[in-house]
Parts: sequence; C-alpha cells; structure tokens
Amino acid sequence: MPEYAFIGRSNVGKSSLINMLCGRKSLAKTSGTPGKTQLINHFLINDNWYLVDLPGYGYAKVGKSTSRTWQKFLADYILNRENLMNVFVLIDSRHEPQKIDLEFMGWLGEQQVPFAMIFTKLDKLNATGKSKFLDAYKKEMLQTWEELPPIFVSSSVSSEGKEEILAYIEEVNGYFGQ
Repeated sequence: MPEYAFIGRSNVGKSSLINMLCGRKSLAKTSGTPGKTQLINHFLINDNWYLVDLPGYGYAKVGKSTSRTWQKFLADYILNRENLMNVFVLIDSRHEPQKIDLEFMGWLGEQQVPFAMIFTKLDKLNATGKSKFLDAYKKEMLQTWEELPPIFVSSSVSSEGKEEILAYIEEVNGYFGQ
C-alpha cells in the first residue's frame, strides 16, 4: 500500500498534525520534549494507505551515535522504500527559513524524492505574520529551486489544512493507483 511520510525538525508539531489528520487525540504521542519519536511508526488509514511518522531531525536530547543511527535508517527508508509516495516536510510557521529544513529539502530534491511542505502552528500567528512567513519561504526556496513543491498550511488547533492535505493524498493515490 502507498505510504506518506511526515518529518520535520524536533518539536515542529508533527504528532499534533498526525492526530488532527486522523481525528484522534492520542494516536501519535505528543510531548514538549524534542526527540520523542524514535521509531518509524506506520498507521493504516482506511485500509487504503499508510501514514508514516518519522523521527524528527535536528535538535533532540540524544547522543551523537544515536543521532547518526537515526540519520542512516531515515535515509535508508526514504531512499529505498518503493511504496513511499511522498514525504511531507513539516515547518514551524513561526520561524524564518531554517538552514536545516532547507538542506533537508535540498537533499530530497537531489535524490528525486517527491515531497510537499506543510507549515504548522498557523494558529500561533497573527494576520500579518501569516502573510509574511509564506512569502519569506517562497522567496528563499526560489533562490535554488525552479519550481516549488506543493505547499500546505495547517493548524492542529483549528484543523486548518486537514481537508487539503487529505485531498492531496487521495489525488496521489488515484494517480498511482491506475
């Protein structure tokens, strides 16, 4: 079955987004402690596709050898999983473009791995902040990218973006299922 992986820097709101998309409050464990997800977790959705919760990259309270191990198994999963349809890269909308996010997306592009961006925590921004963050990211990405990947905005509090993200997954499933 097709798989859709979700990844981002530690503490980006990945577990909250996954719970919002699935309509369940405690499917993925939420925590204020970065690095809580330490395994590749698969959730079967509607007996049709897998939502894959990947460990975050960046800051986490783990040793360097553990961090290297994570990097290796994440790269192995992303590069070798034949049924991986898309990687959703989660980005905290409250922050300016972060080097680690840009480098990770650059690596995905170099490896020709399909990905989309999801800006999280939209509810924490005021109206001015909402318009600025997306423009800043687009401008930064267009310095090195000819074309931007699909972009979604989300709030796990208001469920904003839920329908658009799920519709995109269904569209990709329909395209590859034929």
